[in-house]
Amino acid sequence: MAPEPVPFIDGHNDVLLALHLAGNGAAPFLDRRSEGHLDLERAHEGGLAAGFFAVFVLPESEEERAATKIPDRKPPYAQPLPRPVPTEYAIREATAIAELLDELVAGGEVCVAHTTGDIEAALAGGPLAAILHFEGAEPISPALDNLAELYEHGLRSLGLVWSRPNAFAEGVAFRFPSSPDTGGGLTEAGKRLVAECNRLGILLDLAHLNERGFWDVAALSEAPLVASHSNVHALSANSRNLTDAQLDEIGRSTGIVGITYHAGMLTEAGGVDPDVPLARVIDHVDYVADRIGVDHVGFGSDFDGATVPAELGDASGLQRVAEALRDRGYAEEDVAKIAHENWLRVLRETWA
Repeated sequence: MAPEPVPFIDGHNDVLLALHLAGNGAAPFLDRRSEGHLDLERAHEGGLAAGFFAVFVLPESEEERAATKIPDRKPPYAQPLPRPVPTEYAIREATAIAELLDELVAGGEVCVAHTTGDIEAALAGGPLAAILHFEGAEPISPALDNLAELYEHGLRSLGLVWSRPNAFAEGVAFRFPSSPDTGGGLTEAGKRLVAECNRLGILLDLAHLNERGFWDVAALSEAPLVASHSNVHALSANSRNLTDAQLDEIGRSTGIVGITYHAGMLTEAGGVDPDVPLARVIDHVDYVADRIGVDHVGFGSDFDGATVPAELGDASGLQRVAEALRDRGYAEEDVAKIAHENWLRVLRETWA
């Protein structure tokens, strides 16, 4: 008898940005989109119960957007850090993108998760729970005077940076092969932001943060350390991936690594190959589980923001990930931990 489908909590997607760029509002998400990886129909097919919906602000000009793209990421590469984006522009863009999530909620089949009770209801079959996440703190005033208002609006997860500098920290540069030690640590404003997120109960996401920034957060934060969509540096020497020392610190903090499906962060050779087997994703799961324990690994797909293995395809294929875990020898209780229970535990500990 085939096992029951296991629900997933996913650590990162970029569907809100995709909808924003398409310019047709949120309605396409409520049907089956002809592009991308994620919509409501495919979420239901794959068992996606909850996920972190990222608000990401692109550079202001088309010229800057083009300059920051890595066309094919054929290694070796060493991309310079993009320039910072202005705060006022970032606030306008983030507001417009977050409003798409409000549109989804108005349809009645999606809720913005303010508490872990909202996540638990989604896991039990309720509306898809969307966790509002800022990928980069550019929309937050360096004085932090709009952070409490954002929290009231539903912000529950914050990436201090994307891979560029801002008022709070410096992102890790896109390089292969490279360590994540590519720049300086947190600014004084960044240190204040960590403390205030701890106080409010906003999850801090260390994906895209360089190594010095990582260790600064580790020294300051009282919450579990989280890397929402990052993989293992020992298996793929991408600057975005985590060293063994970083993995150990995440485990010590009772945190979680969200293994990403992004093909450019999976292989020893680097590069973006959609034919990379799904088993390679499980190799990264194995490494983290063996090193710091199965309680500290989950998934952060990067749907709509990355190239994922063709064998997975899109969100409708998530049960193939669960089957790949079973094929590797994971017991059903551990499949459930990796698919959703570990994320739920970290959210309980952080949002409390």
